[in-house]
Amino acid sequence: MTANILVAYGTKNGSTARIAESVADVLGKEGLTAEALPAAGVRDVTAYDAVVVGGALYAGRWHRDARRFLQRNRRALAERPLWLFSSGPLDASASERDIPPVPAVRRAMARLDAREHITFGGCLEEGAKGRLARMIIRNGKGGDFRDFARIEEWAAHVAGELTARHEQR
Repeated sequence: MTANILVAYGTKNGSTARIAESVADVLGKEGLTAEALPAAGVRDVTAYDAVVVGGALYAGRWHRDARRFLQRNRRALAERPLWLFSSGPLDASASERDIPPVPAVRRAMARLDAREHITFGGCLEEGAKGRLARMIIRNGKGGDFRDFARIEEWAAHVAGELTARHEQR
């Protein structure tokens, strides 16, 4: 199978980019062609057979670049398989239970008929941009809560769905 998959992401400090790259790597290992790109730089998704979009969560909102990407590409995204992920909780909660999408993501899922959404833990470490981020780190609430085994498991699940879909054609 040679499906071409885009993994677009919105990130402020690079944590969500690393998750997107991991998803793209797993998709590639599963026999798909995948690339991870910043959502702000992608203007056209018509060259892709499926799309995964990830956004960092800040104060209960999905990253602006991810939201704008969905809006800008809404017609094309509605015509192809779409998965969404969020990253952000700065604790182990995302590995312990399913965290539902924030309201804007839930609405986008319905509008675009997205297959699935998952929330992964976030990462906020020394050197992060933003006054609030620096304050969180100063108060000892930062850290890396990304669970790469879970991320890779989810990406393999997405690859399995894409492979099954392609074989049904």
